[in-house]
Amino acid sequence: MFFHPENRGRSARHLKLYAYFELAYTLTDFCAAALFVVGSLLFFSEETTYAATWLFVVGSVLFGVRPSLKLVREVAYLRMGDYQDLARKLD
Repeated sequence: MFFHPENRGRSARHLKLYAYFELAYTLTDFCAAALFVVGSLLFFSEETTYAATWLFVVGSVLFGVRPSLKLVREVAYLRMGDYQDLARKLD
């Protein structure tokens, strides 16, 4: 099944791919949260409202990147020949 937690331990390649995507996921989360915090602080001053709005927009895009990373990881598993979970889901 897609997004099954046991996928990460199927092989050394799976483990390495999982680790890279987890790092990217965590960095994306951290950056999105940081942009929202800084954007919130910038809203305290009227002169920086425009910049704050852009930080919120970029942070929102990063929150959209999160599920995309998981989907790309699962597609990479399929490209590695991991069809078992997908085949079970289709049955």
